[in-house]
Amino acid sequence: MKSNSLNHNSDAKAPLIFLTGGGTAGHVTPNIALIEGLSTENWRIEYVGSRKGIEKSMVEPLGIVFHGISSGKLRRYFSWQNFIDPIYILWGMIQSLYLCLRYRPKLVFSKGGFVAVPLVFAAWLCRIPIICHESDITPGLANKLSFPFARHVCINFPQTKKYLSSKKLIVTGTPIRRSIVEGNASRGLSFLGFDKAIDNEKKVLLVFGGSLGAEIINTCVGVLVPDLTDSYQVVHIVGKGNVNDQLVNASDYKQFEFLQEEFGDVLAAADVVISRAGANSIYELLATRKPHILIPLSSKASRGDQIINAEIFKSEGMSMVIPEKDLSPTLLASSLMELALKSESYQSRLREFEIPDTLSIIYKLISDTAK
Repeated sequence: MKSNSLNHNSDAKAPLIFLTGGGTAGHVTPNIALIEGLSTENWRIEYVGSRKGIEKSMVEPLGIVFHGISSGKLRRYFSWQNFIDPIYILWGMIQSLYLCLRYRPKLVFSKGGFVAVPLVFAAWLCRIPIICHESDITPGLANKLSFPFARHVCINFPQTKKYLSSKKLIVTGTPIRRSIVEGNASRGLSFLGFDKAIDNEKKVLLVFGGSLGAEIINTCVGVLVPDLTDSYQVVHIVGKGNVNDQLVNASDYKQFEFLQEEFGDVLAAADVVISRAGANSIYELLATRKPHILIPLSSKASRGDQIINAEIFKSEGMSMVIPEKDLSPTLLASSLMELALKSESYQSRLREFEIPDTLSIIYKLISDTAK
């Protein structure tokens, strides 16, 4: 089993950076990729996040100091929680001021999410420089609130410039975890117990629905397993507590609640991917040149950012898209057949996607900004 612990810089004299971001895995995984790289540089890294958020469970195993603060959420819809959350936000701001004044970081790097807003504002009050990173093509509310206080705003995609007019914008791409960059197909096939011999014509299909899984995708794929396994060896990441006991012994089908370090090897082994349309997931698919079908989260369950992400890359000829409201076993099966027929066209467009040297750009930005 691979260890997640990093040999981060523990020199008390090394310059300190606060990383922040949370609420969903999408606000944390790019920071983890950044931690992996900064750990080899002359920086001391500490993380500020919510006490009960997913970021705490993702960051602490890395051996990084984690500071928990209170966090609220600003909702665009009516909720009784809207009357209580401003108190948590205010308390989180006071806690953030204390952290900034006590530890005096050289820089705050914010990946977004509402937990980041109090720290960004506190850092600005303390004249500590801030760099923000926006993954989605359209910025979320938390990042919109943070951007005025930032020296620089890193974005994944040039298309974001249509929605943000600012000289602060820099196209950096997103930091990708080392396990993705170094993913090995042979290791992935061995881990899965799948056969990729020359005489086996079955391709590997990877299905995942985000950090918590996606019930509608899981149900649809579950119905299709007998048909899918005629053509594919299927690996299905279902989310915590979503394992389908009736499919545990299905041939050429593996299901997991989640994958950690092994995910990079499994992604490398995949020939085709079905995924949600979170910006980080899309970026990893584009960077690894994997033909894919995106099923964006509906606007009923989100602000619609995944729909915009998916439509942009559909128009670029890089992604096939199925709206969640239209998803059915029949449509998913026919879409996979269409993707197979047009695979060369999609792969050609994917090869045209330019991948910047994200980590080098952001490292230099941090170094120059923190002077």
